[in-house]
Amino acid sequence: MTVFPFHCALIVGAGEGISASLARRLAEKGVKVGLAARNIDKLASLVTATGAKAFAVDASKAQQVMDLFTQVDLQLGEPDVVIYNASSRVSGPLATLDPPAVGQSIAVTAYGAFLVAQQAAKRMEPKGHGAILFTGATAGVKGFAQSAPFAMGKFALRGLAQSAARELGQKGIHVAHFNIDGAVRSAGRTNPLHESDSMLDPEAIAQTYIDVLAQPRNAWSHEIDLRPWTERF
Repeated sequence: MTVFPFHCALIVGAGEGISASLARRLAEKGVKVGLAARNIDKLASLVTATGAKAFAVDASKAQQVMDLFTQVDLQLGEPDVVIYNASSRVSGPLATLDPPAVGQSIAVTAYGAFLVAQQAAKRMEPKGHGAILFTGATAGVKGFAQSAPFAMGKFALRGLAQSAARELGQKGIHVAHFNIDGAVRSAGRTNPLHESDSMLDPEAIAQTYIDVLAQPRNAWSHEIDLRPWTERF
């Protein structure tokens, strides 16, 4: 059996859903897991279930991100997998959107991803090994009406992932962007009646991340689209 090639993972923007499923899958593989979020109280049950460590952070603040990585280094070791799952959504007519709220939304979704990727790269480049994964969305491929801030953030996130992959891939660091193209099932969001599996399953999404992490470097994926089988293109 092939040995999973990573030992320490940091998930930024952790909560229920994709990141919780990822934390469980990584822990099952013996990976030490760090979970970072603004509010770590919500992570208590996940920490208990996975043995992960929780870290409070506002990913849009450079100093807080630097401090986060310092604490992860000390408590878990330098992460060789970093997953950016944080985002902020502000919706409304373009003419009435609040500019500071829009700025903060973009800061969390895109600028925070840069800050986290920068700290990850600083640790991974000297070792010639690591993976940086970005959780994208349909909004990073097409902007919807009254959703300009989210589209701007996710388009920027995708651009960051493409640039980072071209720079870091040849240094042994696997960079991948996951387009989560559809609604993700949760306790409060279930499949409509008579529409089985019409929503994305967070456990299945997490397994795809694990599969990508296990890829040999002579066949790395970069852009991965995940969508329900019932979607009409």
